[in-house]
Amino acid sequence: MSDSTSAQAPAKPCTAPECNQFDFWMGDWALSYNDTVHATNRITKEMGGCLIHEHFDDPAHTYKGESWSMYNVKTKLWQQTWVDDQGEYITLTGTFANGKMTLHTEPVAMPDGTKSQSRMVFYNITKDSFVWDWESTTDEGKTWKNNWRIHYKRK
Repeated sequence: MSDSTSAQAPAKPCTAPECNQFDFWMGDWALSYNDTVHATNRITKEMGGCLIHEHFDDPAHTYKGESWSMYNVKTKLWQQTWVDDQGEYITLTGTFANGKMTLHTEPVAMPDGTKSQSRMVFYNITKDSFVWDWESTTDEGKTWKNNWRIHYKRK
C-alpha cells in the first residue's frame, strides 16, 4: 500500500532561477530617445510568473506595440514575440549574461545575397534605469550598427 502524501508533487512551472532574469524590467517606465521623444512602457509578469508582457506606447508617433517573453527551460533560452500597430511581427531568442539581456532575430537573406540580423540589448541595468539598444548586422555579427537607443527611467 502506498502513501499518497509521500508521492512527489509535480514541480511548479517557471520556478527556475533563470525565469527571474527579466524581473529588472517589471514596472512602469518613462522612456526617452532621440533627446526629444518620450514614450511609456508598462511591463507585467503574468500567467503564474511564466510570462513577461510588454505594453509600449509612443503617443507622439501614434506607435503602440506589445511583446510576450518567457524563459524556455527546455532550450535554456529566452523567447520573445513582438507585434505592433505598424504590422511588424518579430521573434527573438537570447540569454542574460554579464549583466546584459540580449535577444536576437534569426538571420534573414537580403536581395543582394547578404544576411541581415537584428538584436536588442538591455544593459547598464540598475533598480531604476537601464539602456535598451536595437542593433543590426550584415556581416554575421562581426560589427553591429545601433539603430535605436532608448533610455528607461522608472516612473
